[in-house]
Amino acid sequence: MNIIFRVDSSLIIGLGHLMRCLTLAQALKEKGSDVKFICRKHEGSLIEKVRSSGFIAYELEAFKETQVDTKLVHSNWLGVTQQKDADDCIEILKLDKVDWLIVDHYALDELWQKKLKPYYEKLMVIDDLADRKHQCDILLDQTFGCQQEDYLELIPKRCKLLLGSQYALLRPEFNKWRSYSLKRRSKPEFKQLLINMGGVDKDNITEKVLDKLKRCNLPKDLRIIVVMGKLAPHLHNVKLTADTLPYKTKVKVDVGNLAEIMANSDIAIGASGASSWERCCLGLSTIQIVIAKNQRTISKNLLKINAIKLLKNVKELPSVINNYNIWIDGVSKSNRLVTDGLGLKKVTSTIFKK
Repeated sequence: MNIIFRVDSSLIIGLGHLMRCLTLAQALKEKGSDVKFICRKHEGSLIEKVRSSGFIAYELEAFKETQVDTKLVHSNWLGVTQQKDADDCIEILKLDKVDWLIVDHYALDELWQKKLKPYYEKLMVIDDLADRKHQCDILLDQTFGCQQEDYLELIPKRCKLLLGSQYALLRPEFNKWRSYSLKRRSKPEFKQLLINMGGVDKDNITEKVLDKLKRCNLPKDLRIIVVMGKLAPHLHNVKLTADTLPYKTKVKVDVGNLAEIMANSDIAIGASGASSWERCCLGLSTIQIVIAKNQRTISKNLLKINAIKLLKNVKELPSVINNYNIWIDGVSKSNRLVTDGLGLKKVTSTIFKK
């Protein structure tokens, strides 16, 4: 089966869309599919990550100044009009029969999908926003609390909906570490703090968090691990600030064992994006910060069930983390119910059955 992903990453878009697509792509490849990617070379793109993971990546040109559509909230993420992007993709899709086209992009909707329809058999859309129409066969929204009503007027009747965090595209190692992680939380303690504000953190929230931690009353033997991507624009400053903390602090870049690090951490401070499902799978109590508008629904839904502690502003961090003993156990027991880490298997199985 021939499968092509259309997904982008950049300093503006972030890395989460591409990383979850890579997770799905690897699972599909292991089942015998021929998987390729189409990505536009934006600043901070992870196209080389796709290639180093063993996939062919067709590279679309990025333009510094160009015309974009205005009807979608995230139109500027594409860097070109949907018509231009469709034309570019058609040149690639017509080279071979495409069984599945999988699209993860907030700047693409039914306009783009209809133009490409002659060049693929079936289409899967990965979305989190429910803010535009699609002409697809499968739609995946892994947001906890997502409802069918959110999409019924946006998709054709034939479309199969995969909604909710039970379909979260987590790498297999998260389910592998789940049992160990939950077992060690039977007696809550606070010896390791994980800080992970995403791979890019363009607004430098990480350094602001580190500054606030200097003023917190935390266990003297606390270990702090900061995880960032190598393309993060503020990485150097974060490393300098980490060295000034009164706690043993390490900054790790592009780690390959994030599940293991999470499983051995007691509290996390993180963004309200796709990593939310990773932390929930492992029962990792989290102080969450919204760093993008599209993350508000995730944080709101998790807060309702006491699955996170939510900060409106980094200034609130000391009062929350200093009282960790009050909430650490309850948050862990709530968030572990959100996902078991088996969503990847469910999504892959649906694609092959459709």
